[in-house]
Amino acid sequence: MKKICTTLVLLFTILTFAQVPQGISYQAIALNSSGNPVVSSNVGIRLSVLDNSASGTVLYTETHTKTTNAQGLFNLVIGQGTPTTGTFSAINWGTNSKFLKVEMDATGGTNYTLIGTTQLLSVPYAMHAGSVASIDGNPSINDDIINNKSSSFAFNDTVADRVYACNTVTNTWTFQQYNTGASPSILNSNGNFGFNDIVDNIVYVYNSKTGTWSSQAYNSSASPTIQVSNGNFIFNDIVDNKIYVFNGKTGTWSFQSYNASASPSFIVSNSNIGFNDVVDDKMYVFNGKTGTWSSQAYSSTASPTLQESNGNFVFNDTVSNIVYVFNRNANSWSQQLYDASASPTVLISTTN
Repeated sequence: MKKICTTLVLLFTILTFAQVPQGISYQAIALNSSGNPVVSSNVGIRLSVLDNSASGTVLYTETHTKTTNAQGLFNLVIGQGTPTTGTFSAINWGTNSKFLKVEMDATGGTNYTLIGTTQLLSVPYAMHAGSVASIDGNPSINDDIINNKSSSFAFNDTVADRVYACNTVTNTWTFQQYNTGASPSILNSNGNFGFNDIVDNIVYVYNSKTGTWSSQAYNSSASPTIQVSNGNFIFNDIVDNKIYVFNGKTGTWSFQSYNASASPSFIVSNSNIGFNDVVDDKMYVFNGKTGTWSSQAYSSTASPTLQESNGNFVFNDTVSNIVYVFNRNANSWSQQLYDASASPTVLISTTN
């Protein structure tokens, strides 16, 4: 059986915003089952762009027949093959994650075998620039960009016991009444506002996208502290044993219960939140993009520490000898087993 070994993938250059090339340069080497290059031969390639996950909706598929060189190398341009599904220029690179699925027929035919699927990271999204006309010297586009930005304003009427909020997009004022003995302080994050009515035991949040207020009650004995991140509002009800999150993207509240004896502290990273339930031996992560919670169990004697980076989370189960990573884009946990004698330290390297 022959296979592809990708050595240099997804190289492309955006020349100008006005004339973005409708394609992504791709190079790979075809190897046989012994690891030797398949030289000077035709190979059939089928490439698909998937939406949001490695098993997501197929947005675009094309085929190529290419001839390898004396080293087994071939070149092609994604977007300039023979389309079989969708249109390359119609792909919206600005929404959701995108994945590239690669299939090959090493005999040059169309009996394709799956080689692998990989996520397209930051570079291909420069294609998104193709949907925007040149800004330089175009004041109307500059005006449009400014107009698409919004501002929100809020103030506390301590006599009428109301917090008023206004969004410049809807150009309307709304208010939220609170208990006269509450004396709340207003928090703000990414256009949204929130406050804690400590008398009625309710957290209120104003969502600038919808122009509406929403509320989340908590146990009267909890006395939670609100934290904010990228328009989200988070607090821990330590009596009912629930961590609540207001998602600024969806405009809804959600919660994750934990063991009454756990007493977790949560970590905020971008729009995501993670915490460790040390009694039930589970790590929980809230994904602000999807508005969902996910969990990862670990060995009951491991006592791992949760770390974060750019909305991703990692921890080391030193008993099961597994490092777990929560990937914010894939919205899932992955794991890597290591030798029981290794005792590795997990390093974090953050991209700019």
